[in-house]
Amino acid sequence: MNESVLFDQELMRRYDGAGPRYTSYPTAMQFRDDLDPRAYEEAATGSPGALASSPLSLYVHVPFCRSPCFYCGCNKVITRQMPLADTYLAHLITEVSLRSAYFAPDREVEQLHFGGGTPTFLPIDRLESLVDALDRFFRLSTSPARDYSIEIDPRTVDGPYLEALVGLGFNRISIGVQEFDPQVQAAINRIQPVELVRDLTEHARRLGLASVNFDLLYGLPHQTAATFGATLDAAIALRPDRLAVYGYAHLPHLFKAQTRIDPAALPGAAQRLGLLELAIEKLGAAGYVYIGMDHFALPSDGLARAQREGTLHRSFQGYTTHANRDLVSFGVSAIGQVGDLFVQNAKSVTEYNQSLARGELPTRRGVARTSDDVRRADVIQQIMCHGHVDVPSTERRHGISFEKYFAPALERLRSLARDGLVEVEPRDIRLTPRGRLLMRTVAMTFDAYLAREGTRQPASRVM
Repeated sequence: MNESVLFDQELMRRYDGAGPRYTSYPTAMQFRDDLDPRAYEEAATGSPGALASSPLSLYVHVPFCRSPCFYCGCNKVITRQMPLADTYLAHLITEVSLRSAYFAPDREVEQLHFGGGTPTFLPIDRLESLVDALDRFFRLSTSPARDYSIEIDPRTVDGPYLEALVGLGFNRISIGVQEFDPQVQAAINRIQPVELVRDLTEHARRLGLASVNFDLLYGLPHQTAATFGATLDAAIALRPDRLAVYGYAHLPHLFKAQTRIDPAALPGAAQRLGLLELAIEKLGAAGYVYIGMDHFALPSDGLARAQREGTLHRSFQGYTTHANRDLVSFGVSAIGQVGDLFVQNAKSVTEYNQSLARGELPTRRGVARTSDDVRRADVIQQIMCHGHVDVPSTERRHGISFEKYFAPALERLRSLARDGLVEVEPRDIRLTPRGRLLMRTVAMTFDAYLAREGTRQPASRVM
């Protein structure tokens, strides 16, 4: 993949609309409420990965936070009541036991991720009980090559806690940084001095963790090129292996906490793009590789290596080196994939708990991929991960004539080609350096659901 990126502000402004993030295809917008109750069992036993030798990925959602971060759009519960979390944990372990029945016990778990919310809301003894349950019902890996990560709020983790996480098998952490400027932090209700992140990062290095990721946000209230530039400089000085640089989406009609943010304090559209351009310039100059979407990594990191080797994959967990794995997900609102079936759990803790108290899986929505979905997902995956589509190999895999099957998509690509986002050849469709920052726009041309008249547009902005 061509790793060069060219920021063209005119094109960025022109194409800065809404679009899916393509962590799946079909996306969650196509999930249905009338999923057949037998679908999960049929998918698990009939999946190409159902063989005992096929590895698994697991995701666990912990929704609790002690205080609201005003920017956040995650599924979360603000509380300091540990009994509420203990009740949820008991039901979470029940879900682990119920879902484990559909998978061969010797399928090794190569990838495990704890997200939230704030997983480190949980005291270490509660987290230990949860990991023990996962190990009891699934085969957790002890291989150095495993990818076991957890999202961390640095305000909730000290040295002994981090050491305990390593003892539980976690070898990767993702630290929520967002911004280091005090005024911006106050506006989003997340005060955390740079020294806190620095000490945690340095301790992680001493413990030998395989990877440290920082999450940053641009487009926040009172954020300027000066504040964000200083944040980028401070982050680069700590040398995380990966950075995710997300654009803040202000949607107060969807996320109540965002009503606490003054819209007048938000950067304008041009300023917002300027912040993204600044991030690309500074991270590129510091030696970070642009992976795709919002992600950057050091050349030595596994994501960068997978990109170079053509093995990068995109799933509900974002960019990953673990392709073609069944993803078994647990917890409120968690999304999983088994074979060609996508499923999502109940979105409220109350409904989730009630289902498991009855001994029922809390699955509420989902969709089974059709053969057309599989073909389009393959093309979209190539665009999002590799920056190009290998036409002949795609034709061989799916037994199609690419030109005939995707004729409407190729027609839509022509205008993007004229604008310099993509080069379209008979054997190859390739993003240009300008187009790499707009890969979602290119991928959308192959999305049959967006092409249908009247399809509701997603809320997430392309940039």
